[in-house]
Amino acid sequence: MMLKLIRWLFPKLEVVLPWAAHRYFVHIFFSPVRYPVPEKEQKALTFASEFTVSAAGQRIQGYMWGDGERYVLLVHGWAGRATQFRRFVKPLLAAGYRVVGFDGPAHGRSSGKRTDIREFHEVLIQVYQKFGKPAGIIAHSFGGSAVLYAATQGLPVDRLINISSPTSGDEIIKTYLRTINGSPVTGEYFKKYVQQKLGKPFDNFTSLYFIKHLPAPVQLLLVHDADDRDVGINQAEMLRQVFPSAVLFRTEGLGHTRILKDDAVIERCVTFIRQ
Repeated sequence: MMLKLIRWLFPKLEVVLPWAAHRYFVHIFFSPVRYPVPEKEQKALTFASEFTVSAAGQRIQGYMWGDGERYVLLVHGWAGRATQFRRFVKPLLAAGYRVVGFDGPAHGRSSGKRTDIREFHEVLIQVYQKFGKPAGIIAHSFGGSAVLYAATQGLPVDRLINISSPTSGDEIIKTYLRTINGSPVTGEYFKKYVQQKLGKPFDNFTSLYFIKHLPAPVQLLLVHDADDRDVGINQAEMLRQVFPSAVLFRTEGLGHTRILKDDAVIERCVTFIRQ
């Protein structure tokens, strides 16, 4: 109901009070929604060891499953949480790995109300300091961009799986605008805001930019569904054009989030980590 109200109201606000509409767009862009945790995800917490780290001025809630010598790190997407990867845990444990995940700043059970890709980088640094470098990273949506950004800042990333991850700045902004029924004018304002606030264009905070500025080689698997309405599969294809060593595993009929529950996807990811 709230989203329907915003979609009805926002175009009118753009006409009557464009400055208010623009400020509101900036606010929601950096303020993730916290969704209720389904019962099946809560079950994954019953056999997890919990930990916390401090990063970006926030208390970050973390989870660990198993006691393998090497571990696999899970990085959720925007408005997500670590337990969205619950179906991955037991297959990774069976493969001999520990599994580590966290709720990013302003997500899940972590503190905070606003966040951005730089704060996710700070969390990754703290997780590395606590557990060492992972055998591989499995990331969903925005999480994939966050890991690539961290890699450009010097975080060692050897093997990365990006599932349903956006790559283009324009497409990311268009996705937000479609969600609230906003216009391109608001999108242009947002680009100018980022340039003024951060001193860099928004495109410099996207995977298409990061992948061209990696300081070390990364083994990259892209998993993407042809029917993803939130992040089109063209996003993965665009990334492969500039990073042809990436492998694309294409699925159909799974969309943006059900892809995290698919047995074939999970098996492919575990195999890639073990290679």
